[in-house]
Amino acid sequence: MNPKQLSHELRQGKNPDMTRRRWIIGLSMLGGSMGQLVTLYQTGIVSHLPDPPVPFFDADRVDASDYAYSRLNSPDGPLMVANYALTAWLASAGGLDRARRNPLIPIAMGIKLVIDSAVAAELAREEWAENKAFCEYCQVATVCSLASLVLALPEVTSAIRTLLGRGDKNTATGGSTGRT
Repeated sequence: MNPKQLSHELRQGKNPDMTRRRWIIGLSMLGGSMGQLVTLYQTGIVSHLPDPPVPFFDADRVDASDYAYSRLNSPDGPLMVANYALTAWLASAGGLDRARRNPLIPIAMGIKLVIDSAVAAELAREEWAENKAFCEYCQVATVCSLASLVLALPEVTSAIRTLLGRGDKNTATGGSTGRT
């Protein structure tokens, strides 16, 4: 696809898959923003992350714990930022009809979101097990991953159908074949 057409389709194109992709991009930006806030704390740029008045949230304790620095000799905040940037890139790659024209892109996005959701659930479990508290910023990001997975399912299903030779000819317009 030429860049001008891609620009137009991403900015002005309308179909149900594109609407859901825009939501995934927005959720990825929110998840990445949570990672940015955590990073500011984990690297000493800010000295405190505020918590809601709920007893099981303690971002400072969780984000300063061994748990938060135990992967790749790094704090986990920058890893969150990079992870959500990759999701946004996958959601923004390709035009309106990518499930039919480039089905591997939405499938790759779907696989990544399944992995992200499983990893986020496991990290929440570890966060609680080690700290008996949650980082609310991390849990907002977890919700972003889970919601993105749900939003991605229709397009991923269409892409798989395309690869299997059962694609819907009306995918680009969001139409229906009349099958239920």
